[in-house]
Amino acid sequence: MVDADAVRRLGDERIDWRFKGMPADADGMTVAELAGQRRNLFDGGFHPPLVTLDALALEHNLVTMQDWCRRHGVLLAPHGKTTMAPQLFARQIEHGAWGITLANFAQLRVARAFGVRRVLLANQLLDAAALRWVAAELARDPDFHLLCLADSVRGVELMAARLRGTERPVDVLVELGAPGGRAGARDVATAEEVAGAVTKAGELRLAGVAGYEAAIAHGITPDSLAAVEGYLRELRTLAARLDLPEDAVVSAGGSAYFDQVVEVLGDTRLVLRSGAYITHDDGFYRDVSPIGRSGGTPFKAALHAWAHVTSHPEPDLALLTLGRRDVSFDQGLPEPQAVRHADGTESSARDSRISALNDQHAFLELGPETRVEVGDWVDCGLSHPCTVFDKWQLLPVVEDETVVEFVRTWF
Repeated sequence: MVDADAVRRLGDERIDWRFKGMPADADGMTVAELAGQRRNLFDGGFHPPLVTLDALALEHNLVTMQDWCRRHGVLLAPHGKTTMAPQLFARQIEHGAWGITLANFAQLRVARAFGVRRVLLANQLLDAAALRWVAAELARDPDFHLLCLADSVRGVELMAARLRGTERPVDVLVELGAPGGRAGARDVATAEEVAGAVTKAGELRLAGVAGYEAAIAHGITPDSLAAVEGYLRELRTLAARLDLPEDAVVSAGGSAYFDQVVEVLGDTRLVLRSGAYITHDDGFYRDVSPIGRSGGTPFKAALHAWAHVTSHPEPDLALLTLGRRDVSFDQGLPEPQAVRHADGTESSARDSRISALNDQHAFLELGPETRVEVGDWVDCGLSHPCTVFDKWQLLPVVEDETVVEFVRTWF
């Protein structure tokens, strides 16, 4: 389901100034050549700030999610917007993913450039030029399967008009939302009207229903969990009231409540869209992920941000070479975990905290047990991977201290 040659050719790209954190002496090398040197992260010329991926944690998360979906009898189309990394799409598909979810037309083009055959576009696709491209792509490749969402009769009419003449219909999932939430018809009756419009359009095929429960709540309090369950039951009601084909799907499930999704919708042909599991995090998803929260082996945080101590102007304050240009901060600030000293030893930094970020600096408030010197490396855990990957075009994948490969992103 992925073009292996296109993924392999990513290794042919030349290292240069475009890729922050890369060794200056690697300029002109291909990505594959640099990976083949298996350089040490700390003395191989890499310079902070630098976000890395932990190879063993990635594999653990891929296997854990694959096993969980298999045990619960559900399909997985992980949300590719988290990483926008075709190499990771390929790994997810190798570990049983049914398809890849994406959010917009630009992301769809990336996936198709790397041969992804089944895409669930978790949005309405209304742009005329985009729909012409989709029609041509469906005609060109009989193995390409696109599903997209619709939440209004007007949107359905626009899609149908702009797809007129296409030989293969586009599969549509009617999206149910909730008052005050994100996209989606606001009630079951309106969603039924949308489904009726899809059925009448020869350019479209009614292929199921979809929703996004994480737009309903943002925590794991009893009230939040109850709101999520109520919404999922409405989605179930919608699916039951529509005349759906045998191969229809019901799709929901971000990375926070997919256990509830399975509990309520597990007897349907259910497609989860969880995306953040592949790297997990040291913040938001660590606190809310069902795996670990409800028992079982938890996911492992695979993202690490490394920075230098660039200034130690006060006894209880150090400044790091890490800022908003480099890491996420929308769902929590970076979490200091360890210090790597000049002699190669490590010590804990877990009693310290990042109190603020500037564009290029982090304010590290030092706890009584944390010791740092200017020039030390500091390892920080990160929260919300979706707003980390977009800041890095090339991320080293590390085993212990050895860089073993690189992941290329496309945002």
